Amino acid sequence: MITIRMTRLAGAAALLCAIALPCAAADDEDPFVEAGWQTPDAPKDADLLRFYTGLTGLKFSIDAKSLTVGKDGVARYTMVAVSPGGAKNVSYEGLRCATMEHKLYAVGNADGSWTKARDPQWLPLVVKGPTVQHATLAKEYICKDSQMPGKPDAIVNDMRYRRTPFSPQS
Repeated sequence: MITIRMTRLAGAAALLCAIALPCAAADDEDPFVEAGWQTPDAPKDADLLRFYTGLTGLKFSIDAKSLTVGKDGVARYTMVAVSPGGAKNVSYEGLRCATMEHKLYAVGNADGSWTKARDPQWLPLVVKGPTVQHATLAKEYICKDSQMPGKPDAIVNDMRYRRTPFSPQS
């Protein structure tokens, strides 16, 4: 009698697991498939578009010529950060408007070459702190409260003429 109950319980548990696991797996799946990418040429000062990030002490720009929007909905660009002392950091990054995440693909070297990031991961945008530049870029220029990035030409023009959702409308 106990053996029959144990067998029935084990069978019921196995059936529940078989039914529940595919549902749980389907909920966890992310349909996003990232497109391939290549690092662009090193940025030139004449192509940099500066944007304001608040009181970070750093000056941030993106290279207008590197800005692309892939079929995967990821805006990719070269970002340049310059410290008050003149130290310059160059990075190639991606931004997903649909999830408000950013990713570091590569870091620029002084000779214009790139070093790929060891373990690039999508990270949530942070509105305050040392990575506020990503949230500023997303909200003011690239995403503008949309699930998809704008067209590269429109983003570049908005940055060039400092048109943001917060700009006075004429």
